[in-house]
Amino acid sequence: MSDLRLFQKTKPAILVSHPLYDNFGEIISKEEAREKLNLTKEEKIILFFGFIRKYKGLDLLYEAMADERIKKFGIKLLVAGEYYEDAKTYNEQIEKLGIKDQLILKTDFIPDSEVKYYLCAADAVIQPYKNATQSGVTPLAYHFEKPMVVTNVGGLPFLVPHEKVGLVVEPNPQDIADGILKFYELGEQFFIPHLRNEKQKYSWSNLVKAIRSLAE
Repeated sequence: MSDLRLFQKTKPAILVSHPLYDNFGEIISKEEAREKLNLTKEEKIILFFGFIRKYKGLDLLYEAMADERIKKFGIKLLVAGEYYEDAKTYNEQIEKLGIKDQLILKTDFIPDSEVKYYLCAADAVIQPYKNATQSGVTPLAYHFEKPMVVTNVGGLPFLVPHEKVGLVVEPNPQDIADGILKFYELGEQFFIPHLRNEKQKYSWSNLVKAIRSLAE
């Protein structure tokens, strides 16, 4: 809103959240999604989704996955998205940390028709970004009602209220690991009521109501 007022001082304006895109299909059960992706029902799986770029902090997440507590708890990381840069650095890191068995790598192009399977298969979505203004992954998590573990950068804390929709942690391996463990300590169902309530902010009807109020 402050940016808008730099250009237009007097005309009526209202700040409203952009609605969620619903073109990726409806929510399906975790069991159905995992069966589609050949994943077992019992595994603890967190999801890193989207293009793999340096600022998204996958290297920090890999270090967090090497935490002995994460290994002991049997948590696996599903990485779903194409490399936007050379994969060699990440592959070398995986080898160095000895976390290959903890990873499920789906680093090919993912068509829109398959997005729902990855989101619905996960227990939570994790965004270990080093910097960000906002993220297209967050609306996806809202749409498919998946709790999030995000880092305290850019607009992510505003979009993901702490200990309601998810958990906000500092962008370093220790805190990311702590956040993952706390998510499983609280349990997925702890977040769902808050998530569904917060999700109402991002409805298309909410946008229509805001536009009508301006028009009136």
